[in-house]
Amino acid sequence: MDWQRLLIVLGLVLLALGLFWPWVSKLGLGRLPGDIHVEREGFGFHFPIVTSLVISVAISLLIWLFRK
Repeated sequence: MDWQRLLIVLGLVLLALGLFWPWVSKLGLGRLPGDIHVEREGFGFHFPIVTSLVISVAISLLIWLFRK
């Protein structure tokens, strides 16, 4: 595996995400149906399980595309 290439691609993806953050934040990631959010007095818990799955699938597809 070519680690240098992978790190460069990940860096570029993070750069693009940072530049386009105003538009990316409107996608609703972190607030999808199925994400667990519990608020109690003096306690808050948030577990974005569906958001994690969506991001995992997207990254897996990108890695699959770059390997070809």
